[in-house]
Amino acid sequence: MATLLYRLGRWSAAHGWRVVAAWTVILIALGVTAGFVRSEPTDVVHIPDAKFEKVLHDLEAKVPEVSGNNGTAVFVTDDGSEFTPAQRHAIKDVIAQWEELPYVSTVADPFVAQRQLDDGERQLADGEQRLKQGQRKLLVGTMELERGKKELKLGRELLAQLPSDSPQAAELRAQLQTGRAQLKAGTARIAQARTQIEDGRIQLERGKKVRAAAGDFRMVSKDATTALGQIGLDLDPQSMAQEDRDAIVKLGESLADEGVDVYFGSELTMESSVVGVGEIVGLVTAGVILLALLGSLIAAGLPIFVALIGVATGLGGAMAATYFFEMHSMTPALALMLGLAVGIDYTLFILMRHRTQLLRGMPLTESVGRAVGTSGNAVVFAGATVIVALVALVLSGLPILAQMGLVAAGAVLSAVLMSITLGPALMGLLGHRIASKRAWRKARSRDGIAVDEEHGSWWVRLITARPWLTVVGVLVLLGLTALPAMSLRLGLPDGSSEAPSSSAYQAYTTIADKFGPGANGPVLVTADLPAGLSKDETSYVTATLGENLSRTRGVAQVVPVGSSEDGRTHAYQVVLDSGPTDEATSETVHALLDSEATWEEALGIDVGLTGRTVANIEISERLSGALPTYLAVVVGLSMFILVGVFRSVLVPLIATGGFLLSVGAAFGALVAVFQWGWLGSLFGVHTPGPLMSFGPILLIGVLFGLAMDYQMFLVSGMREAWAHGEDARKAVRTGFTHGAQVVLAAAGIMFAVFGGFVFSHMVMIRPIGFGLAVGVLVDALLVRMTLTPAILHLLGERAWWIPKWLDRLLPDLDVEGAKLSERLDAATEVKPARELAGTVGG
Repeated sequence: MATLLYRLGRWSAAHGWRVVAAWTVILIALGVTAGFVRSEPTDVVHIPDAKFEKVLHDLEAKVPEVSGNNGTAVFVTDDGSEFTPAQRHAIKDVIAQWEELPYVSTVADPFVAQRQLDDGERQLADGEQRLKQGQRKLLVGTMELERGKKELKLGRELLAQLPSDSPQAAELRAQLQTGRAQLKAGTARIAQARTQIEDGRIQLERGKKVRAAAGDFRMVSKDATTALGQIGLDLDPQSMAQEDRDAIVKLGESLADEGVDVYFGSELTMESSVVGVGEIVGLVTAGVILLALLGSLIAAGLPIFVALIGVATGLGGAMAATYFFEMHSMTPALALMLGLAVGIDYTLFILMRHRTQLLRGMPLTESVGRAVGTSGNAVVFAGATVIVALVALVLSGLPILAQMGLVAAGAVLSAVLMSITLGPALMGLLGHRIASKRAWRKARSRDGIAVDEEHGSWWVRLITARPWLTVVGVLVLLGLTALPAMSLRLGLPDGSSEAPSSSAYQAYTTIADKFGPGANGPVLVTADLPAGLSKDETSYVTATLGENLSRTRGVAQVVPVGSSEDGRTHAYQVVLDSGPTDEATSETVHALLDSEATWEEALGIDVGLTGRTVANIEISERLSGALPTYLAVVVGLSMFILVGVFRSVLVPLIATGGFLLSVGAAFGALVAVFQWGWLGSLFGVHTPGPLMSFGPILLIGVLFGLAMDYQMFLVSGMREAWAHGEDARKAVRTGFTHGAQVVLAAAGIMFAVFGGFVFSHMVMIRPIGFGLAVGVLVDALLVRMTLTPAILHLLGERAWWIPKWLDRLLPDLDVEGAKLSERLDAATEVKPARELAGTVGG
């Protein structure tokens, strides 16, 4: 591999313009293809065999109008007064305009809905009054019937006393016959009235149950200053084109002229753009670090340029592939973050080797070839490790994670290819300008002996002077940092996570304030009734179920929202006392789920739960369940790779243990900031809540790859020094000094790029950026550059022990290309740096 890369590097440097032209053509082709065939990113998450998805699909088929494809619009008077007739009319006009949009199915007018709710309350009161009146009439009729019975009895007694053939008897006999007929008819009327009153009483009681279950459900706030509208859509709003969502928002904003502010839920206001201000700041910071390290704008700009082209190529290919699949909106952001970070770092690793060789007098093309054959070989191996870790996300069994892993792996692959082809081509084109005049003067004064390797030697001497103190200190510090991770809770972000000035945040907080926190994430409950039920039986079952739902702890309101044409499927909107991401919400949802079997047994119905809140809980639990398996796979992979690289048993154990410490510290910091709210104002966390469900498993995969990068670039130098005959403890210092500067710079660049995403406009990417930034910093500074050298110094020769049988089985990977360097050194003439310095004006 090293020899192949050496030849590739030499060829790229010698044919720079060909390489640049080839990548330009590829980039343009991918960009044009993506522009024509790509589909819009979405926030929809599909989980195989998920209960909430099965219930949702059934609901879409049977009661499509309540299946959840809607957007939220909150109307608020800008002065806090009640809605005026003119404002209500203006809102009605905007609703009519929304309904004319081709992708809008229906829009619920909150004032009409509230009037229906109020009418329902009045109808119950009127029904109760009519029932009382009917009961009074029934009582009067019953009393009159009893009086008629008594009069008929007296008439029969009187008839018995009269002669049977007397005129009085004939007349009385006729009157008695008429009385009997009237009594019979009256008895029938009383029976009918009694049945009607009983039916009315039953219906009234059921109506009261439904109304009691609904609680204080409202569409217009009690103070008449806020109204809640629902915009029904033909497809999930998160799958809509950005311009279609913008059209809805723009129509709503026209109400500002009438003194009405309209806030929209996050499903209508999410942005599909990948790059924001935070990302740009992170990139600029990385440029500053590179400039400080390399001392030249040209040299500092090269890794950034190569990384940007690599990211553009990787994302272009991914977006073109969306013709075949639907991409989650966070996927390109994750790929961008990783592609930039590793792209800059990998090019820097090769550039630093090339620059050092060039300053020592090595010919330009030879220097580029050797840099690619040595450091480039390590880059390929490190990149392969990151790619394998990302591709391993497929093992989670969750399509969303598999997609993120594969697209991010594609971005990393693109970064690797760019670093070993485009990077060397640009190094060849730039020639000796890759090093600053100041660097050339230093090299000339030192007769071509570079001084870069002396950087960092004081630190390794310090930490190995008191190795036990270093080890204990780092373990205690990382242990304390990881403690908050024990309180880790997973979920998906909602409107409360958005910027306070955003429409989504205003909508969320206004709904919570005016209609209760649970109104931001109602649960949809479906009930499938058995066939053959009468209308009365159906009414009884549905009312009883609503009553039982409302009695569940944590449930505030239960409202029937629709039924199928055949009357067998009924849907309820269940509003909870707590917000969508509150811990109490999860408990309530589980209580509802646990009661499914009870309701099925008691009422003979099949009950299901769905909705965004239920989906978030189920997704989080599925991801939590996949986390241990994935961690075990990554740890096992770590051990397998590192044993082959370092030909040691203990070094891989140390590396893997260090990786786990880094992950624990990253999780602990995440929980402290994003879940507990510590330093929240500094990182824009104004509403602490559970961590993003995908975060932990993604962090493990990415941090594993990056940790192995640093391990290989730093510890492989220690092994190389030991293999060349140095004492094991001295080799630790030699190897550290050799690689410390580039690892430190690489970690700084990673930290800058990941840190920029902490302030991303995309809410879901922020905690991932923060976790990666903390994890990289901890892993590079505390684990790889402090803890590992201290432990290896303590172990001495034992650090490199390996059973002979295992040593014979392992392949010779030669990650840093040491054998290539040894072979080429004998055949390559090195020109003194002082002769080359003049070519750059030195």
